[in-house]
Amino acid sequence: MKLYAPEYYKDFKCIANKCRHSCCIGWEIDIDRKTADKYSKLCGGYGEEIKKSIDFDDVPHFVLADNDFCPHLNSQKLCKIILEMGEDCLCDICREHPRFYHSANNIKEVGIGLSCEEACRLILSSDGYDRFVEVGYTEDDFSDNKFDTLKLRAEIYSLLSSSSLSLEEKLKEIMQRYNVSPDTKTDFEWTELLVSLEYLEDGHKELLSAYSSHFSIDETAEKQLERLFAYFVFRHCTPTIDAEDFRTALGFSLFCTKLIASISTAHPEIGITEIARIVSEELEYSEENTDIIKLEFLFI
Repeated sequence: MKLYAPEYYKDFKCIANKCRHSCCIGWEIDIDRKTADKYSKLCGGYGEEIKKSIDFDDVPHFVLADNDFCPHLNSQKLCKIILEMGEDCLCDICREHPRFYHSANNIKEVGIGLSCEEACRLILSSDGYDRFVEVGYTEDDFSDNKFDTLKLRAEIYSLLSSSSLSLEEKLKEIMQRYNVSPDTKTDFEWTELLVSLEYLEDGHKELLSAYSSHFSIDETAEKQLERLFAYFVFRHCTPTIDAEDFRTALGFSLFCTKLIASISTAHPEIGITEIARIVSEELEYSEENTDIIKLEFLFI
């Protein structure tokens, strides 16, 4: 079946050693079973180095070096598996990151995640978030869920792209229309919740505690936040299975957008692209943190 993606997707390319926040550093890299079996049978040359670098117990994974680097990063921070064996030798997660896939209304879609700095740059700088293009094919089955999230997404995008309203007015209209809002909790309550979460980096806890229901941003940041909110809706609302699921995903999307705006207001020196990447890394890429925030919208 055909695979669709936001228009900016076709421009994505890993920037490898130019990346300041490499996904090959600090992350334990799990290896899918099919590739692990392939690695276990490698003989000679660099294949032996690959086998020696893997812990095959439980979930197979590369054992990080003492500096938390993937054992296959060279001194130039380039992948030795690609250099020695070719891209076809990569495991699924190394080949696919930061891509994600979902299905809705009998179609399959692919996107790129904000925790990747190059993906983040593209998402924040690209117009046409409501334009989707065919990017290939997939053998995966689509969901038979009948809940029409594509219609709901199109409604939100239509309102979001209106030139007659400010971003704050657009978000307020969306909150009223779909009866979900982060503003039903106080700033203090949200801050307490954010401080209670688990973080990859301790310093991010203080940064994310800058949440405020009111923010002040310039015209450029407003457009970037519009694109960010569209991304969150695309990623989190599209694969939902019913009205309640959609509502909590929309609440999460609104909250993350307002959180990024709040931090940008309090810390303009960081830059909104880096703020978005950090929020994504700490909240969106933690299933536990995502679920905790979504639960806050379940009974509102």
